[in-house]
Amino acid sequence: MQSIAGLFGSLLLLGKGSAQNIKQTFFAIITGVASANYITPVVCSALSISETNYQNGVAFILGFLGLKGVEAVAKRFFKEKIDADN
Repeated sequence: MQSIAGLFGSLLLLGKGSAQNIKQTFFAIITGVASANYITPVVCSALSISETNYQNGVAFILGFLGLKGVEAVAKRFFKEKIDADN
């Protein structure tokens, strides 16, 4: 279900200009679905989100954000890890 939510999120982001560049469109869809599929459990665990409807909402948002969402999550988790190591 997370992959489907991520797919619709990534499709929503594409907009009208997506038909002009098929490579960029394909990459945006794949990264949106992958980020929703693999990052949603991490985010939901970190935020203690256990209800399925909310998890699907997080997956949609991560699919919409695509690589920008992955970057934001990585910065937050790596910053916490670096701060804990010091």
